[in-house]
This record gives sequence, structure tokens and C-alpha cells, in this order.
Amino acid sequence: MIRAAVAGVVGFILIFIESMIVMKFKGYATIEFGGLKPFINVWAMNFFVVFAILTQVTNWYVNRQSFKEDNSY
Repeated sequence: MIRAAVAGVVGFILIFIESMIVMKFKGYATIEFGGLKPFINVWAMNFFVVFAILTQVTNWYVNRQSFKEDNSY
């Protein structure tokens, strides 16, 4: 549940970071997303990317802790 909340917030923040990068490269002053639906689509894409990354980081952290506890190898 916390992963989903963090992914939602970070996905929203990534929209603005991506917009700033595009504005710098293209020399634009503003960006038009074309309505609410394209904006939601970009946010959903960012959400799932961040959620997948957080899932992998969580799995890595849990496996790392269990490996430290079981060092009989």
C-alpha cells in the first residue's frame, strides 16, 4: 500500500521533471498535454515504472537482510 502511494506521488512529480527537460531541449515556454486523458496516461506510465522499481528495491532489501542473517555459505 505504501509502495502505491509513493509511486503515485513520485509519478506525478516525474511528469513535471519530464516536462522541464522537454522544455529545455526544445526551447518551449509551456507544454500542452492535450487534455486530461493524455495527462492521466503519462501519469499512469510513470506510476507503473516507479512501482516496479520500488518492488525490485523492496525485494532486494528483503533478500539482502535474509542473506546477512543466514551467512552459512
